[in-house]
Amino acid sequence: MSAESSEASNIAVQAAFGEAVASGDLDAFEEIVAADAVDHDPGPGQGPGPEGYKELFGELRSAFPDLHVEVEHLVATEDELAFAYTITGTNLGSLLGHPPTGRTVSYRGMQISRFADGKLVERWGSSDELGMLQQLGLAGG
Repeated sequence: MSAESSEASNIAVQAAFGEAVASGDLDAFEEIVAADAVDHDPGPGQGPGPEGYKELFGELRSAFPDLHVEVEHLVATEDELAFAYTITGTNLGSLLGHPPTGRTVSYRGMQISRFADGKLVERWGSSDELGMLQQLGLAGG
């Protein structure tokens, strides 16, 4: 596979990941995340592989039913993607043991994803969780 087609394939897998999060079809992770995928920056209680992503995004979608991730900048190489994004949503479900606040949040993050054989195999990332918690009134600031 050429570098250009690898980049396009990786972008397509990342787009499918984003669509799974947006639609709530988290079973799609089984097809696009390697069984032994490693998240170097996991969420609280997040396990490995596709199941870990299902847990993480299942909780986020429950807490923010209108969850939206907007990719603002993306750079691709033959086996990696790096992108900056903004997450928005309204807190209508419990989050980390806290009852819903009804408040809307908007916070930024960045991620690097590595792919092999058409699947996500590693992820590094950071998002402004403290900013999100402050917007919800759940953290000082």
